[in-house]
Amino acid sequence: MSTSRLLSALTTADGLPLPNRVVMAPMTRARAGAERIPNAAMATYYAQRASAGLIITEATVVSEQGIGWLESPGIYNAEHTAGWRDVVAAVHARGGRVFLQLWHCGRASHRYFFDDERLPVAPSAIAIANDASHTPRGKFPYETPRALASDEIPGIVDDYRQAARRARDAGFDGVEVHAANGYLLDQFLQAKTNQRDDAYGGSIDNRYRLLGEVVAAVAESFAATRISVRLSPNGVFNDMGTPEYRELFGFAATRLAAAGIGFLHIMDGLGFGFHELGEPMTLAEFRALFPRTLIGNVGYTQQSAEQAIAAGHADMIAFGRPYISNPDLVERFANGWPLAPEADMSTWYSPQPGGYIDWPAHAG
Repeated sequence: MSTSRLLSALTTADGLPLPNRVVMAPMTRARAGAERIPNAAMATYYAQRASAGLIITEATVVSEQGIGWLESPGIYNAEHTAGWRDVVAAVHARGGRVFLQLWHCGRASHRYFFDDERLPVAPSAIAIANDASHTPRGKFPYETPRALASDEIPGIVDDYRQAARRARDAGFDGVEVHAANGYLLDQFLQAKTNQRDDAYGGSIDNRYRLLGEVVAAVAESFAATRISVRLSPNGVFNDMGTPEYRELFGFAATRLAAAGIGFLHIMDGLGFGFHELGEPMTLAEFRALFPRTLIGNVGYTQQSAEQAIAAGHADMIAFGRPYISNPDLVERFANGWPLAPEADMSTWYSPQPGGYIDWPAHAG
């Protein structure tokens, strides 16, 4: 497909050459074990998919406090850093480029993830409604979290700062700050979950403050042009959705553009659910606000990705589920080869090896 815009090369704002515009989206796969240390299977998994223009890793917790998922990886100690260093080396050996996604689950957690059974934290003491957490002791309804005190917030910013330093030491090409899908930074952004009356609550400017401080802290280790931020303006995942979402996320995109970040990753598709508080925000809206690399995500096919890039609405498109069963997704797109059947959902988060690194490349 010589005329493919999706498969054409891209050079980013700071000169990082990307061979195509396909992004491997971050996907939690829960293979890091109880100690959350990246391992050889994970190195194989990411290296198998190194032909992506850019890999963004699965969400990776920046601290013990940020945990909210079984056997997801961490980046808060030396063992985590060493494990990720092996993953990065494997991707680089295959010619790939890889960013680490930084994550704090906030209220999307449960006391049973913590040895002392402390409550998860959030901007305000508001629980996720009508859903449950898969904890080390089984499935339990989400609890009402503990509202963070104002003087605790600098410590969370420092957790991101330290995580970015470890990511740099592991050799990552950049990082993505996960501010989407109802996790901690999204919880601070949205009025539905942030009812604070201090400098981090109330106005949109105040609710953006924590994300802005986190981006500045991460930029101490990576040039701003090697930082991505992920937003989900249309999403309802983890019981989210704020009536002034259009004003809020437009403000966030404008501030992030002013901060000089290189990538804005927008979950514009509705496959994770839509809050139905108005018309969905589109990539075209964000294109008018953000001048550097804009990534679209959720539910794209090869055809719809080509259309979004050809229209100038996005620079890259992220693919998630297709990458589970198609490690050679770029090659399949390039050659018109059929995609493998979608992986059985029971293998998505299983700690077992099946359905992880055993998907073959196309015979060609």
